[in-house]
Amino acid sequence: MFDIQLNSFVRRIEQANEFKALIKSSGAQLTRKGRSRNWRLRGTWSQFEFIIYHAQVREEPSWQWVIEQLNNFKPKPNMEDLVTIIKLNPTITLQQLVTKTDCTVAEARKAFDIVAWD
Repeated sequence: MFDIQLNSFVRRIEQANEFKALIKSSGAQLTRKGRSRNWRLRGTWSQFEFIIYHAQVREEPSWQWVIEQLNNFKPKPNMEDLVTIIKLNPTITLQQLVTKTDCTVAEARKAFDIVAWD
């Protein structure tokens, strides 16, 4: 469960009610911190992915700020995850793995080496 603080959320984005409805449909929780302008978004990474995808489809420029905030919390895959991805898709290239998982080139090479030696 991730907890993200969105300072001045309603003032920074246009069509805030539509974005709130999108967040609610994902299952994540958006709450206001007291009587301040600051908001808190709580949810899992899969819920954040849902929000990011639907916000990008909508192409509202003011929503990009929230998308960037959510992308900052993207979990890094561990070595086991990388090895599993390679084993499930043996034709994947190094660059495709880096792009898909946001891992470093060194981590991707190490995962390929582990798969090659197994």
